[in-house]
Amino acid sequence: MTDGRRQPAVVVGGRTQALAVIRSLGAEGVPVIVLRYHDQDMGHGSRWVREVIDCPHPERDPDGFDRVLDRVAARFPGSLLVPPSDIAVAAVSARKRRLGELGFVVAAPEWDVVSTCLDKAATWDFARRHGVDAPATVAVREAGDLERFADEVGFPGVLKPTVSHRYKAVFGRKWTRVDNLEEATRHHLEARAAGLEVVAQELVPGDELCGANYNAYVWGDDGEVVEMTAAKIRNSPSETGSPCVAVSRRIPEVAEAGRHLLRALGYRGFANVEFKRDARDGTYKLIEVNARHNLSSALAIRCGINFPWLEYRHRMLGRPPVQPDYEEGVYWIDVTRDLQASLSYLRRGDYSVGRFARPYLSGPVFAVASARDPRPALIRAGRTATQVRRKLVARIRR
Repeated sequence: MTDGRRQPAVVVGGRTQALAVIRSLGAEGVPVIVLRYHDQDMGHGSRWVREVIDCPHPERDPDGFDRVLDRVAARFPGSLLVPPSDIAVAAVSARKRRLGELGFVVAAPEWDVVSTCLDKAATWDFARRHGVDAPATVAVREAGDLERFADEVGFPGVLKPTVSHRYKAVFGRKWTRVDNLEEATRHHLEARAAGLEVVAQELVPGDELCGANYNAYVWGDDGEVVEMTAAKIRNSPSETGSPCVAVSRRIPEVAEAGRHLLRALGYRGFANVEFKRDARDGTYKLIEVNARHNLSSALAIRCGINFPWLEYRHRMLGRPPVQPDYEEGVYWIDVTRDLQASLSYLRRGDYSVGRFARPYLSGPVFAVASARDPRPALIRAGRTATQVRRKLVARIRR
């Protein structure tokens, strides 16, 4: 079932993170198989995809997901299994031993490591115990915990989910700002009604320009790394969203903290570690560890560190990674999400049209749009147009 040169890569899902992996490996001659489970997937439209297999959602129908993996393993023995989202990495890592027995080479860390990364409260606790700065955090299990947060930390603060992808699926945001005890109590009750656990955390002061990413592939007994850092420029939504514009930039203190944390975790594989610079004292504080490829994965590839291909060569061909140099000052833009956030930025007194447009004029790499591979962007544009039309119709009817 291969082309005689490369073993296939089976990519679980097809959203933004997956698309960068698909394009990276496909361009290197790797046959790419996509397991499509989400209605917002677009990576399956890439020219580099050899086959698309529809499968059940890994969390909603785990038994059905298992059955599809069994069939895929039989058809593509020895293939690399890549989970590029939180949902996918949770499902794959929890099954890693069985999937290995089926013949997959699994591109995910062990479950004890992944579970620590997915449970944000556990992540921050681990970080503090190993000397990595993290925001003051209080686990919220009852109303008294919020009162304790008010006394010990104070407002404004943020309520963050212990498992972020489930919270975002319900509320459409990664976290919620709370300015007083009443707001915190109300949002906690909403999360609890949805079956979600949250923590109360200090609000690290500073705008989106304080955000930074540490991207690394870790391997070997001593935790050797290939690494790169980047700075966030804009988020979508602007206050509570994930990056929609980033730029490659060397940030030594972020690299040092990220490297130390991943080694302490015993992490092996690709990781994206997010930090935020505290405007009060300039220290970078840990936001989260993503045990999978990140939204701006195409940025590292464009700058000279092709993490998906590097991992494929290491896991499948036994070639030890080597740290290459990388280009600084390259912008990555998710156009759709950036335009969705544009009004919130242009209304700000410190934001001009020129400032907003500057990344577009610098020869950026785009998250989805590609002249060589246009179909994913067309799929996404069609879905965006449908969403806008529905919102307009709903507003007219009201």
